[in-house]
Amino acid sequence: MTDQRIIIEMGMGNDLHGMDYQKAAARAIEDAIRHSTLPIFQSIGLDHSAMRVQVTVGVQDPDKIDPMALAQKLPRGRATVTAVKGGMNVPNPETGDTAIVATAAIEAFLPSQAGNWKHR
Repeated sequence: MTDQRIIIEMGMGNDLHGMDYQKAAARAIEDAIRHSTLPIFQSIGLDHSAMRVQVTVGVQDPDKIDPMALAQKLPRGRATVTAVKGGMNVPNPETGDTAIVATAAIEAFLPSQAGNWKHR
């Protein structure tokens, strides 16, 4: 049985003064999570462990991301995090600071539920 994507949410996070890619990525993931809810689990009595969660985080320096640490912070499902080149660095020439902007896409997948639905 193949998984079917049930939701995709996007988020953005930043670290304005610390140049911390991990912090910006975590904030982008939190932002995406705040935009969604999945009542299907309570509605049909499905366990959250049935859900596979795939997170893609975009930052200018993906090697500075710890995907395992980010995956452990996700509240539901079996999560994997992948860091790719994306996001944006915004330098401030007056202060020498660089603001780090991260983007995140969170996708949730479930095994097909087609046999669990009835049309009335």
